[in-house]
Amino acid sequence: MIENEQMTKAEQQYSADSIQVLEGLEAVRKRPSMYIGDISERGLHHLVYEVVDNSIDEAMGGFCDNIDVRILEDNSIRVEDNGRGIPTGMHEKEHRSALEVVLTVLHAGGKFSKNSYKVSGGLHGVGVSCVNALSDLLVAEIHREGKVFVQKYSKGKPLGPVEVTGECTDHGTIITFHPDPEIFTQTCIYKYDTLAARLRELSFLNRGIRIKLTDYREKVEEFVKDPLSGESKASGMQVFRSEVFYSEKGLSEFIDYLDAGAERITPDPVCVNSDKIIPIDIALQYNNGYSEKIYSYVNNINTIEGGTHLQGFKMGLTRSLKNYADRNKMLEKYKGDELKQSDFLEGLTAVVSVKVAEPQFEGQTKTKLGNTEVTSAVSQATAAAVDIFLEENPKVGRTIVEKVVLAATARTAARKARENIQRKSPLSGGGMPGKLADCSERDPEKCEIFLVEGDSAGGTAKQGRDRRTQAILPLRGKILNVEKAAGGRAFDSQEIQNIYTALGVTVAQEDETGEKHMDLSRLRYHKVVIMTDADVDGSHIACLILTFFFRYMFDLIKNGYVYLATPPLYKVWKGKEEIYCWTEEQREEAALKLGKGSDKGYNIQRYKGLGEMSEAQLWDTTMDPSRRRLRQITIDNAAQAERTFSMLMGDDVPPRRQFIEENAHYANIDA
Repeated sequence: MIENEQMTKAEQQYSADSIQVLEGLEAVRKRPSMYIGDISERGLHHLVYEVVDNSIDEAMGGFCDNIDVRILEDNSIRVEDNGRGIPTGMHEKEHRSALEVVLTVLHAGGKFSKNSYKVSGGLHGVGVSCVNALSDLLVAEIHREGKVFVQKYSKGKPLGPVEVTGECTDHGTIITFHPDPEIFTQTCIYKYDTLAARLRELSFLNRGIRIKLTDYREKVEEFVKDPLSGESKASGMQVFRSEVFYSEKGLSEFIDYLDAGAERITPDPVCVNSDKIIPIDIALQYNNGYSEKIYSYVNNINTIEGGTHLQGFKMGLTRSLKNYADRNKMLEKYKGDELKQSDFLEGLTAVVSVKVAEPQFEGQTKTKLGNTEVTSAVSQATAAAVDIFLEENPKVGRTIVEKVVLAATARTAARKARENIQRKSPLSGGGMPGKLADCSERDPEKCEIFLVEGDSAGGTAKQGRDRRTQAILPLRGKILNVEKAAGGRAFDSQEIQNIYTALGVTVAQEDETGEKHMDLSRLRYHKVVIMTDADVDGSHIACLILTFFFRYMFDLIKNGYVYLATPPLYKVWKGKEEIYCWTEEQREEAALKLGKGSDKGYNIQRYKGLGEMSEAQLWDTTMDPSRRRLRQITIDNAAQAERTFSMLMGDDVPPRRQFIEENAHYANIDA
């Protein structure tokens, strides 16, 4: 026990007066990460999702079919819908406008009343009030009962009462807010593509709703499709970047979107629709690929860790296919290991969406559904729909079963390859890859490994690194494109075996629910940095490595361990003064600075590869933790990432060509 005379002054002053009670939305501003996950770029975009979720709730109730989202010039966000409009009358208990109650009181809103909303998304009813708390300005404009009501807020506090500013003939809610830079210290800049991915997803999950996104910060060249050739061509006009997301068929169109680059086995997606116990909406499709792509949603929320609805879907699908194969004696010639659930899921793309009145999520982040009654409901609905499909499409059914058998055979081969990797693991006494230059530090949190393109660049990196904390693993050429390879082939690759061995991890294993996870307890480095040349080949190699991580080591990405190094593109120098540049704009600025307005007297070197740098230059620009630029790889939208990897690394050329045509004019090639 600490004696009184030894206690610090702060400890002596701890009394009843030290206990703080945060009023109103102060708790949100004090601990914003508790409510929106974090205050980085992800949390910033989450503010938009919370406001849009309110509009989607109106749409699910049948009161709204049009949502307009705008990114304004100052990075404010404006969300408008044609729903009923937030009530503005006097709240009986709070003695103030219901609009003000909704925007300033946690856990206030219509989502807690079954009469207002049968189901809803959002942050347990605290969403829009959190957005208000974390905005330096929020303006609520309500069109309701023939009048326009307006109230302004700053940092969660009203700047005045609700005012009637005019009359109207429409109805709906318009929320305009600007994130508070005191909270979002890393960035307040919204990314169009990030918002577009989520809004597109919502349009598929809620068919018949028109969602428009417009970016008013800059104009871009308009591209239109030629009606004859179908190719995108520049119109010669400058317009604000904008897209309209609308789905008439819902999840079946979502599947078509996700499988744009795949060769399909089922001619059309199989749809499961049921309202017996809970509303269930599922679409599934098999392709000739080797990966399993299943996305689950509860009340429009992406449950990235699955849950009871995902378990039910897998159970129902597996049972139906197994029974069909047994009835038709399709497994008599198969002599391999016992079929597992994962065998029935290879090459499957599916979206599972359920609407639950009172969802029970495991954790505040809503990543895993826990309602036990959902499992049997989804399982029965899935099995019934798949049974009908198989009976009506026997040829397709036989093809699917044959694919299941091939998956089981490949799994057996992959198991043997995994066992081979395990035997070579340094943790089993098998030793490290010969080309690995390891670091001396043994604390994984302090260690990082660079996966470097080629022996030449690897040699430079070994000379320039910090030997205490930085390890170097050169990779020979382009690693296997795992998007096109069966599981067993991936583990046969020497380069992939070297990555597993160097990292000290084992191959992902299935748990009791059928989900695959890696044991990261023995991971030897908490930064895995992909370092390739700043050219087309280097970008392709980085993409191949990222595809491998996405398919086989997703837990590394999920836990934030994977990074991309960004070597400079140029060196501009004059005499002894040197400036490294990562973009064209920086190069131009450096040239102006050193040339002092003239295009003479300075030199420019374009780095085409890491091997062109000396070890000192590579350290100064790309490897020194105090000066380098690392980009952490994160997955904010798994479905969008899945589609992009499949399209760019798969076999189907036309969707890849279309993707490049539609996105090349937005891309900054040298960024």
